[in-house]
Amino acid sequence: MFAGIVSAIGRVAAGPGALPGKLLLAHPEGWFAGPIGDSVAVSGCCLTVIDAGTEWIAVEVVPETLRRTTLGALCIDDPVNLEASLSLQAAVGGHLVSGHVDATGEIVAVSAEANAAWVEIKVPASVARYCVPQGSIAVDGCSFTLATVSDAPAGCAVIGVSVIPHTLASTIASRYRPHALVNLEADQIAKLVERFATPHRGRYGQGHARGHPEVTGHAPDQR
Repeated sequence: MFAGIVSAIGRVAAGPGALPGKLLLAHPEGWFAGPIGDSVAVSGCCLTVIDAGTEWIAVEVVPETLRRTTLGALCIDDPVNLEASLSLQAAVGGHLVSGHVDATGEIVAVSAEANAAWVEIKVPASVARYCVPQGSIAVDGCSFTLATVSDAPAGCAVIGVSVIPHTLASTIASRYRPHALVNLEADQIAKLVERFATPHRGRYGQGHARGHPEVTGHAPDQR
């Protein structure tokens, strides 16, 4: 589990083409202090560390990860967001992020707004359904607050986020340009609520229409 607070920018030292099933990432000296087998978020993707040095880590990647995320398109020296996994005592500065990418989105526009950058991202229907203004979303593993949500064709949406100067300086967000792809993870709590509530949607709607006591609050007829 992660918090969506990027702690370092790493760079691709070798990809799956040179190291089948693996990704070698350079990082600031001493950034990774966990044991082999620990999890790290690489641009929002939860991956397992299988080897490490003072300035690099090697992680495993499987075909499904390469298909679902932007990792399959990474080239040598490309930057990636890095975050170590949380401990139970750690502060959650962003929101709870699993590192399980739902889909990729496309950068639509980037513009300056005072000291911030305004970024618009087209998100697919599978993610759009969980997007609400002032809600949370992870973009390349970075926790953002949704400022705007506009419906788009086929159930998609265009979301707007305002990126603060610190985030621009400490993540790969400063490199965002139109048509670039980003990893998206919808809010876990929203997905769980939908999952638990879905079987009861029709039940409660019909119950209210029929005057069911558990819905209307009326006492059952005792005659």
